[in-house]
Amino acid sequence: MTRERISMTQRGYDKLRETLEFLKTTRREQISEYMGSAIADGDLRESAAYDEARMQQSENESRIVEIEDQLERALIVAEDSSGGIGLGARVRVRDEKGQERQFELVGTYEVDVLKGKISDASPIGQALLGRREGDVVPVPLPKGTAKFEVLEVTYT
Repeated sequence: MTRERISMTQRGYDKLRETLEFLKTTRREQISEYMGSAIADGDLRESAAYDEARMQQSENESRIVEIEDQLERALIVAEDSSGGIGLGARVRVRDEKGQERQFELVGTYEVDVLKGKISDASPIGQALLGRREGDVVPVPLPKGTAKFEVLEVTYT
């Protein structure tokens, strides 16, 4: 695994810690119970339930290692509006058609497009970094360039 630092918000870091705790406690216990019932059923050589439990255990342990690595490499970026839009900013913009959109700029491992959380490494995220309210921002897209007017920037 790479040793490169991972920029993230405090909220993203805290969420990863919660996920890790869940996987190490609750999820491990669930898998253990499932594996115990599969073992109690008898012949393990042909037990689909046992194979499934082992697969779940392997996936869970892999995810634990992955999250521990991310937390170890985490660089928590302070949310600060003095430099314009940065990690952790909630940004409301208007496109050329007059449609308003809202984004939250987050680190790569925090992305959740359905919740409007976009990466600071995405084309929109990169274009918004350092901008301020009132700026008109050109964003390079695969099918041309879009322009967004920054309407509001908040940090919570």
